[in-house]
Formats: sequence, C-alpha cells, structure tokens
Amino acid sequence: MAGIKDLSLKQAEEKLATIQDEMGKVLTEAKADDGSLDFNKVTFFGDNVKGSVAVAEKFKQKDAEANELGEHIDTLRGAEKAAQNYEAREKGLRNFPLPGAGGQGGLPANQGQFKSIGEQAIETKQFKDWIGNGCHGHVVLPFEKALASDYLARGARGETIGSKALMSTTSGFAPESIRMPGFVEMPTRPVQLIDILPVNRTSKDVVKYMEETTRTHGAGATAEGGTYKESAFAFTERTSDVRKITDSIPVTDEQFEDVPLIEGYINNRLPFGIRQELDRQVGVGTGTAPELRGIFNTPGILTQAKGAGPVMDAFFKAMTKVRVNGRAMPTHHLIHPLDWQEIRLTRTADGVYIFGAPTEAGPERLWGLGVVQYEPMGQGRGMTGSFLAPYIELVERRGVDIQVGYVNAQFAEGKRTVRGDIREALPVYRPSAFSEVDLQN
Repeated sequence: MAGIKDLSLKQAEEKLATIQDEMGKVLTEAKADDGSLDFNKVTFFGDNVKGSVAVAEKFKQKDAEANELGEHIDTLRGAEKAAQNYEAREKGLRNFPLPGAGGQGGLPANQGQFKSIGEQAIETKQFKDWIGNGCHGHVVLPFEKALASDYLARGARGETIGSKALMSTTSGFAPESIRMPGFVEMPTRPVQLIDILPVNRTSKDVVKYMEETTRTHGAGATAEGGTYKESAFAFTERTSDVRKITDSIPVTDEQFEDVPLIEGYINNRLPFGIRQELDRQVGVGTGTAPELRGIFNTPGILTQAKGAGPVMDAFFKAMTKVRVNGRAMPTHHLIHPLDWQEIRLTRTADGVYIFGAPTEAGPERLWGLGVVQYEPMGQGRGMTGSFLAPYIELVERRGVDIQVGYVNAQFAEGKRTVRGDIREALPVYRPSAFSEVDLQN
C-alpha cells in the first residue's frame, strides 16, 4: 500500500475510519438471512467488481490496507508518547528545586561559587610544593592553622565548643525504612502420609462395610457316591465413624482491608493446618472420639521386632508377614527421617555406601518399595503395609471448607472469624495388610 507511511497520524486515522466504514457496508450487503455471507449480493464496489471471488478479493485488500494503517498508527502514537515522555523528563529536570536555581541546564545559578575543602586544599602553595617534593613528610595547610587558632580562641573566650544541637537520624531526619516484599515462612512439617492413601467419598456420618470373618474352605477329594465336602463362610458388619477436624482465627476488618495478602494467606494456612492434622491422625490417631483411629492404633495389625539384625532386615521380615499373614502385596514403608538416615548411611566394611555414593541423591526405596518419611509416629517405629483400596481408604464426607462469620460481639467490634473444617473416616478393611516395625526391640 504505497503512500501509507507518508501519512500523518491524523490522516492515517481518518483513512482507517473510512475503510472500516466501507467494510461494514460490504458485510451488511453480503449478510444472508441465515447469518452467512454471500458476496454475490454485494454492489458496493460497482459494476466492475462483481461475483463472490472478485468481491472477496477486494474485501481482503481492504482488510490488508486497514491492518497496515493500524500498524502505522500504532507506530506514530508510540512516537508521540515517547516525545511526551521526553518532554516530561525535561520539564522535571528544569523544574527540580535547588537552592539558587536559575542557571542554565537546571543547575543552580551559584554553581562554582563555593569550593569544597578538597578543592581549596589542592590549590594552596603548601600542597603544590609538597607534591613537587615527591610527597615526602607532612604538609600543614593554612586553613588547618586558621581552624586550630579559631578553636583555641573560642575556648579562651569561654565559649562552649560544639554546643549546637546535633542533627542526626534520631533527632533530625529519620531514614525511610521499607520492608522487603512477602515474608519468611516458619518451618513446619509437610503432609506426608495422606498422599499415598486411596480416597473415597460418602454421604453418611459413618462408613459401614462387611468384613469376611469366617472363610473355611472344605474342598477335597470325594469318592463316587460319597458326601460332598463342605465350606463355611461368615461376615461381620464393621463401622468407621466420620470425624471432624477444625481450625479458626479471628481477624480485624483493618487487617483484611489494609494488608491485601492476608486473605490469601489465611485461605492457604487454615486448609494446610487441617490437612496436616489429618495427616497425623490417619497415622497415630487414638480413635477416642472425636479423633480418628490411626493405622498404628488399629487392632489386628501385625508387628515385627528389629531383633539383633540390621534395620533393613526388620522391614523385609515385615513385608513377608504382610504377604503370608495378611495375604496382601506390600506397597510402602513408613520410616522416620532419622531412622531413614541410619539406613541411607549404611556402609560396607570397606566404607562403601550401600545406598549410593554421597555425590548421589540415592533412591528413597527399600526392598523395592517406596519410602514415606513420616514423622508423627516418632523415631524407632516404622510400618510396612499395602496401601491399596481393598485394604484401606480415606473416606471423605466433606473436603476442607472455609467459612467467615461473626462470633459473639465481633460485629460491633469490627472483627470476623475465619474457620475451616474437614470430615473424614479411615476404615482399615484388612488390618493384617499392615505390620508395625519396632526398631527399638
């Protein structure tokens, strides 16, 4: 589109407006009843441009010209903005208030009338002679003598020297102090166990399930005409109560209004704290209402003592018990970080690290199973189990829910309470699919 780059901003804007208006008229003529475009209907371009192909080609040319005009306008507007920014900076420099301002370039009119101590020193005859002599010895400048004489004379007259009020940051102009953005988080235990638990949902306040408590297989060889062997099966109903974990914090209106990050901060901290407590209870919860019963306190789980062998051997023996007694396939070990440290640092008699050189991260696996470093059970305890849906589930009645409301006189006091809760149950369907490992005995 020759000539567009020669247009001024006003000319380009006017031309773009004209093209946009023309394109609008073409689209109005081409619009069919069903909303589609039929360029055969267009007469805007005159008798020389007819037919859908010719009209469409002409329309595309208009669109291309409009796009080029738009880019040209953006460039000119950017240049105008840059010019305005330049003027603003120049104006700011010229108008910057300085004592004695009025000289050229925004500089004080008295620029150069006053000399610093250093400038006065290097212009003295004594300093120049000292430089000429190779900077040997000591040089006494005349204004040093004058200052010393004045100091002694003022003392002789009984004047209090240094009696003027000291201007300092504490009694003068205090320096501005600006905090860095954000904050440094307090260290806290991460969620460790619930991430490997299968999750299910319930709409009730209790989880009920049937456990096969009798399974006697009587299958056997039978002679012709003999009596068939007989098996026995029986079930027992089990329950796991849904328990609630809660947390809350009162907050003033001003704290919410004046610190923008507080709302997001609380919305993050409360759910995390609730999940962290859930993570503790699913492991070591006592089961005494209203607390969940954790895996370690579930009746019927297996136990394995460390004995005289290495720590690693105890976990392998626990795996065997889960396979043989629980008839389940173990999937994970729960090990305290300090106990895992002892395992990770195990070396051969030659000093070679079994679980990898110190230059390597080393796998967090033991006997082929993933290791979950779990702290709430305390050092000296561990567990091997089959964390699969047939044997254990974290059943959710309601996930973490955050609410805001007024408690007691908070409405009149300008406060609100933010609270959160979660309702969960932990049915351990087959306790013998889990074995505690006692590393102290």
